[in-house]
Amino acid sequence: MSTKFIIHYGLHFIAPVFIAFFLFKYKWKVVYLIFFLSMLVDLDHLLANPIFDKNRCSINFHPLHSYFAIGVYFLGLFFKKTRIICLALLFHMITDYIDCYL
Repeated sequence: MSTKFIIHYGLHFIAPVFIAFFLFKYKWKVVYLIFFLSMLVDLDHLLANPIFDKNRCSINFHPLHSYFAIGVYFLGLFFKKTRIICLALLFHMITDYIDCYL
């Protein structure tokens, strides 16, 4: 396994456990599940041709990874009902952004 793979999937699946536990200790399992389900945002990769390209940066290429979508996720932080899902989506975008430079 490459370092890029370990960092990318570590940030997608392991780091959210710590975020959920330390920021939302009273409901960390539910928060982790939301972070996990935020991976569904990657369904927008199905719109690309080819679907997967290891050298392509997802940020601003796929619709749910666009700067506009990221702005919507950021605005969602200001509303209690959308705060956790938007935090999860923004963390996903940050992870994908880091992946663009590895």
